[in-house]
Parts: sequence; structure tokens; C-alpha cells
Amino acid sequence: MSLVANAVYVDGKKRIDPDTLETTFELMRTSGGMGWIGLYRPSAEEISAVAAEFGLHPLAVEDATNGHQRAKLERYGETLFLVLRPARYLDVEEKVEFGELHLFIGHDFVVTIRHAESPDLGIVRRRLEADPELLGTGPQAVLYALLDQVVDEYEPVVLGLENDIDEIENELFGGAPDVSRRIYELHREVIQFQRATQPLQTMMESLLRGSEKYQLEAELSRNLRDVQDHVIRVVERVNTFRALLQNALTVHSTLVAQRQNEEMTRLTETSLSQGEEVKRISSWAAILFAPTLIASIYGMNFDVMPELHWAIGYPFALLLMLGMGVGLWWTFRRNDWL
Repeated sequence: MSLVANAVYVDGKKRIDPDTLETTFELMRTSGGMGWIGLYRPSAEEISAVAAEFGLHPLAVEDATNGHQRAKLERYGETLFLVLRPARYLDVEEKVEFGELHLFIGHDFVVTIRHAESPDLGIVRRRLEADPELLGTGPQAVLYALLDQVVDEYEPVVLGLENDIDEIENELFGGAPDVSRRIYELHREVIQFQRATQPLQTMMESLLRGSEKYQLEAELSRNLRDVQDHVIRVVERVNTFRALLQNALTVHSTLVAQRQNEEMTRLTETSLSQGEEVKRISSWAAILFAPTLIASIYGMNFDVMPELHWAIGYPFALLLMLGMGVGLWWTFRRNDWL
């Protein structure tokens, strides 16, 4: 059963916890109290039953049934429809988990529809039930308390993301191999968090603008302004996180390019060094090849060779070997091969 909380309040005090929605509707009519219905991942039939009783707009009902909505505030006649995107930081996985909370706020009812574990609405109920004076102001008090709870639960997320960014900065200059993947994943989470928090600024402004028109209690207006201040601080820090991660991506790209340039420089220097060695070896090979060529020619076993019976043939061959060797050495030396 998706009905997780169900109560009727009169003058800020709980009258009864009905077992069914039908009982809740009957008690609301007979007592003139405020009904607060909490649903967790309800079926389409359960949402339709609530919609039929309170006359909820079909478009809002469709959004609440389908889920996966952006954070927003819409007014359908006397009914407010809000979509909030609560979040919580999972320490073990070091990730942010996003939820979805739908609120229908009427003149005598509050309907909450959760599509995730967060936020813990039981905390909100106990807090308001402990303050009958505040709860006695009606559904607006519940709206304030729900907004306050969602925004308060953003604080651990902000601290978790801040810690992750600090770790990334250390890994960035430490040369961690998977730092680029972590930066991209964290950047995606920050963007999702930004999409969840930024619309709250406009929503809070809209609620405060309508405080006089809908005769909101002065103390409740002050409480909403306090929530608005918290929202502004959260949004500013999230914007800072996104800027830091974008800078981290730029720095990482620069460091990778720098390492690649250093590697290319090292390879180039190695190649040049190897080239110099090859030139030296080739030069000495050529110098040694010249006398070897001459000696091999004169070492051939032919009977008829003009120089064999020449008196100065032997010293001439030696001088030729020496001359060619010195000539090649001088040529290579002049061209910086030796």
C-alpha cells in the first residue's frame, strides 16, 4: 500500500489516523479540519481517487503520475502544485542521489507524493505536530516545513560535493590516472544539483509575492524568507562548484597537453641522439670501407694485373688507402658527422 501517512488536523492538533482515503475524506467534511495525505510511489488509481476528491487539475495529476518532472511551481485555481527535487549524499559511493517530491496544497488539504526515499517527511510531521500553533495556520505551514526540510537536506550534499572537489584538486596535480573520469562524473552531478536547486529561487520569490494576496501569516512569511536565504546560499555554492569543475577540466586538458609535449620532446631528443650515433657509425664504416675495398681488389688472384709487377705498387696502395681514409674523415668532420 502506497499510503504511508494519513491524518486529519483540527486547530493544529491531530484528530485521527484514518486507515483509508475514504475515511480521511469523510472526516475532513465532518470536522472541517485539514487533511494531510502522504503517498509513496502510488498507483494511477490511488492518485485518481485523491484527484477526484480534491478536484486536482488533470495536467498536474498527469505530471504526478508519470514523474520525472523538473522542479517547478504552478497554480491551478486555489491549488498549488509543486515539484521538488530533493537530494542526499551517499558517503560510501561518494555520489548524489536525487529524488522527486510532488505537493498539492489546497485551502484544507496537503497531498505529498514521493518517488524516492528522500526526503524523510516523517521528520516534518513530527516537527509540525510538536508546534500546534504553527500547524494551526493551515496547509501553508506544511508547505513551509516541507520546503525547509528539502533545503536543509541539501546542506550535506553541498559538503559532500565540496569534499569531492577538494580531493579532485589533489588528484589533478598528483597525476591520478582516472581523475578525468571522476571530474566528468562529478561535473554531471553538479549540473543535476544545479537543475534541482536553481528553480527554487523563482519558486520562493513567487510564494513571497503572493503572501499578501493569499493572506499568509506574517511569521510564516518570515520563515519562508529564511528558507529563501538558504536557497540563495546553496545556489551560489553550486554555481561555484560548477565553475571550479570547469576550471579543473581546463587545467586537466592543459596538463595532459603539457605531458604529451614533454613526451614528444623527449622522443625527439632521443631520436636526434640516435641519429647522431648513426651518423658517427656510418662515417667510420665508410672510412674503414675505403681501404678494405682497395685491399680486396689487390687481393684478387688474377695473374695479369698491371700493378702486380710495379715497383712502387705496394707503397702506392698503402698511400691510397691512407689518403682515402683521411679524405673521408676530413669530409665527415667538416659536416659535423664526427
